[in-house]
Amino acid sequence: AADEMVKSAEVELVLARPTCPGRYLAVVTGDTGAVTNAVEKGRAIGGEMLIDWFIIPSVHGDVIPALNGTGIVEAVNALGIIETCSTASCILAADAAAKAGAVNLMEIRFAAGLAGKAFVLMTGDVGSVKSSVEAGVAGVGDAGPVLSHVVIPSPSAELKAQLR
Repeated sequence: AADEMVKSAEVELVLARPTCPGRYLAVVTGDTGAVTNAVEKGRAIGGEMLIDWFIIPSVHGDVIPALNGTGIVEAVNALGIIETCSTASCILAADAAAKAGAVNLMEIRFAAGLAGKAFVLMTGDVGSVKSSVEAGVAGVGDAGPVLSHVVIPSPSAELKAQLR
């Protein structure tokens, strides 16, 4: 499906790999029309085996680096975490959170070893992180559920060291 998605439209393959047993994740970016065509191709090939799909027009610029664990964060201030039941809902939460406040997405960790669950880490000042976490939780919508969410106003130096 990932191969045909890239061949069918002018899109960039950001991620294509197995996650938990029996699951495979493909993420593409590009012009909304091209992404729509590629996703339709992937949906047709996936058929009944397809678990979930979505398109985010104008995805926030922090989402793709956070998916790859390459987001640049200079300092960890307040820490926000949203945990969801699926990778798709976590990406939707991350996009909504990033668009809602002055936060930096640190990482979107998904599926492998997490039984299909996913979580997003973000940082910024306490007020921005709180509003972004709230927006991220709401942004999941019907794709949920959100399993948990928390804002840690002042994470310890030990915790910060584990996040990098």
